[in-house]
Amino acid sequence: MYRNFFKSILDIAVAFVILLLAFVPLLLIAVLILTESKGPLFFKQERVGKGLKPFKVFKFRTMTNEKRTVGSTPIIGKADGVTRVGYYLRRYKIDELPQLLNVLLGDMSLVGPRPSVPEQLATMTEEEKSRYSVRPGLTGLAQINGNIHLSWKERFVYDLEYVKNVSFWNDIKIIFRTVLIVVLGESKFINKPMLNEK
Repeated sequence: MYRNFFKSILDIAVAFVILLLAFVPLLLIAVLILTESKGPLFFKQERVGKGLKPFKVFKFRTMTNEKRTVGSTPIIGKADGVTRVGYYLRRYKIDELPQLLNVLLGDMSLVGPRPSVPEQLATMTEEEKSRYSVRPGLTGLAQINGNIHLSWKERFVYDLEYVKNVSFWNDIKIIFRTVLIVVLGESKFINKPMLNEK
């Protein structure tokens, strides 16, 4: 019942309340982004959602608008191209907050496997593609167990575990640990894995 009905209702309700309460801070962040460097407010990118349906994911822009070669390694810390404001938005995951709009649109959930880029489908097994049986999330089991410090194959293992054990309490625990990671830093949790309850 939770997986097929209440999860979507809670997603929309919580996303709406957060956006409402955070409207003024988000407006200030928007001004800082647009003032510091030229370019759009949002970074938009095509991702793969539930049932392999493509959608555009929203993030606050954290880098300059200059053309650059897109690499396969994650952008960490004060990498080239990251703006001063963007560094702090990334550090505290604030750049992900516009994805609450994706939640309201029904493309995403608060908790679930992170949405992948279409190019990853070519290297995934059929079992790994079962991660697309649920809506992608702002945070997920892989994100609280190492995130970018894990290989993609390791992340997929966590994603599949989450899909097999979707529950209200697992979502609550993932959200709680996500908050701790944002506040205390990811390094404090890398060697302390948390798993879903069976």
